[in-house]
Amino acid sequence: QVQLVESGGGLVQAGGSLRLSCAFSGGTFSMYAMGWFRQAPGKERTFVAAISRGGTAVHADSVKGRFTISRDDAENMLYLQMNSLTPDDTAVYFCSGKLSPYVRGPYYRPSDYGYWGQGTQVTVSS
Repeated sequence: QVQLVESGGGLVQAGGSLRLSCAFSGGTFSMYAMGWFRQAPGKERTFVAAISRGGTAVHADSVKGRFTISRDDAENMLYLQMNSLTPDDTAVYFCSGKLSPYVRGPYYRPSDYGYWGQGTQVTVSS
């Protein structure tokens, strides 16, 4: 059974940085396209970044140039480096995975993903 466990969230001042991690277990990580989504209170879950099998990365326009998604297939880890954080980045951040044996991805929609972590809270103070 695939499990995803996020870590690295917390409280940070505007302009600061955080690095989120997602530990993957229960499958062959290199066969999965992965993503990060976030959900603010009272709002829908929205796309932040995604990375294909093989490492092709895409980022939402709202985070482009500030956030970077990456993966380490040897360690079964997914990362999201977040720099220049603003209060608008405050949300619960979710790691997601999609088994992709034939199409590498990346994938942009929450409905594309079959596996989710429990989320980690990121709060940016002004």
